[in-house]
Formats: sequence, C-alpha cells, structure tokens
Amino acid sequence: MQSLSISMLSICGISELPEQKAVTHVLSILDPDHPDPEAFGAYASHHRTILRFHDIINPIEGMILPQPEHVEAVLRFGDEVAAGKAERTEGHLLVHCHMGISRSTAAMLTLMAQTNPDESEDKLFERLLEIRPQAWPNSRMIAFADDLLSRQGRLVDGLRRHYGRQIQRKPEFAQWMQELGRGREVEMAA
Repeated sequence: MQSLSISMLSICGISELPEQKAVTHVLSILDPDHPDPEAFGAYASHHRTILRFHDIINPIEGMILPQPEHVEAVLRFGDEVAAGKAERTEGHLLVHCHMGISRSTAAMLTLMAQTNPDESEDKLFERLLEIRPQAWPNSRMIAFADDLLSRQGRLVDGLRRHYGRQIQRKPEFAQWMQELGRGREVEMAA
C-alpha cells in the first residue's frame, strides 16, 4: 500500500482502538447492532467507512451474512484511499472489527490484493501476518474478494495454506473456530 501514500497499515479490535495514533483512514466493520465506538471521538480528522454485518460464514437466522456488496464496499474504500494519494505524503490506514481477527483481516488482505495485483497470494498472507499475527480471515469474504479481483481461486488457495500454518503455529485455533461454527475453515486447512 505504499503506492497509496500509506506508510502504516494496522488491524485491531474495538478494545484496541484507543491505542491507535495518527490515523488518516479507517475501515470499520461492526456488527449491525453495535454502536459506533467512542474511541473515534478522540481521533483527528480522518476518512472513515463503516460496514455492518456479522462475522459468520453460514446463514444464521437473524444475522447478516457477509455478501459480495460488502466486499465491493471494501474495494470502493480502497479506491477512495488511492484517489486521495496526491493529498498526503504519509498516512495510517486502520481496519478494525470486533476482535481484529476475521472480518478486518479479510478486508485488509482484500485491500492489499487490490493494490498489489501482481503480488503472490502467499506473500500477501505473509504481509498480513506481519500486521496481525492472529489473522484468521473470514473465508466467505476472501472468496468474494478472489472473484471480484479475478484471482481465479488463488486467494482461496492461499487462505487454505494460511489456515494450515495458523493451526500449526497455534493449534487452539482449530477448536476456537469449531466452537464458533467455522469448522469448514478448519477443514479447508487439512
């Protein structure tokens, strides 16, 4: 994202928002009924886009499943950031969701893939881990990004490898994801 005049990329959860400094661009991904985090009142002027849907990969009654339009909105946000590159020499792009593990990491990977269309999927996931070591991107969002960015299944294949490395690094991920109804993602890693 250096080409966007963004010198810093961050991913965090809601509880970490007060720790973020000098943020110029924010992509907020919140549950539909969650109020806007108060931490943004302390931020200097910044460009912010808010998306609201749940962190699920299968339909659950009463919950909003990530849809292609949500990932399209992430890509529009990336276009807006790119369009403003002439306005600044440096910037800090922050993507957050509730915990900073799934929706936000999927969105950041989407933005990195959009900005770096020739970068390998494995390199993109390596860079994602440098930003957020606990990254477990939402597989549904990555599948939509793969399609929208014409990656022909390569992002999804990279995600499989990423899940496998994450489970090797931290085996408890498999149990956590099973408990959250995300067993299909654990199976992807096998």
